[in-house]
Amino acid sequence: MNNKNRNGMEKQLKIALVAHDNRKADMVEWAVFNAEMLSKHQLICTGTTGSLIQKAFEEKGISADITCMNSGPMGGDAEIAALVVRKQINLAVFLIDDLNAQPHEADIQMLLRQCRVHNVPIACNRYSADLMITSTLWDNDDYVPKEPRYVKFNR
Repeated sequence: MNNKNRNGMEKQLKIALVAHDNRKADMVEWAVFNAEMLSKHQLICTGTTGSLIQKAFEEKGISADITCMNSGPMGGDAEIAALVVRKQINLAVFLIDDLNAQPHEADIQMLLRQCRVHNVPIACNRYSADLMITSTLWDNDDYVPKEPRYVKFNR
């Protein structure tokens, strides 16, 4: 039996979606553009970002499984980082406002670090997000991501 979704992917992913205030419009536009694909997966978002995506999807008649955590400044980044640590996130898309200081910078860096440490792909712009969500590696049973090695390199 073929369980492939319309984009050809069989595996259902848990995708974290996070966007700073000045990137929320970009995130909503990206999510709506990729709604057909994203609606086949579980979306876990920081609060405001998730609410905006949910509203945009509803306006377009798109049904999706969206879980909203707290807003980023209220701990949403940390909540998603905890899911990364527990291996409950397959992919993260985090559209960061690199042009303005963020009051919760420590949480932002923690989420980015946990994705790197736990080998969770994280896209920080739309182009890398598009490449990651369309990768054929998600359903390739022969591909097993290599765990990061933290050993000193000896010459």
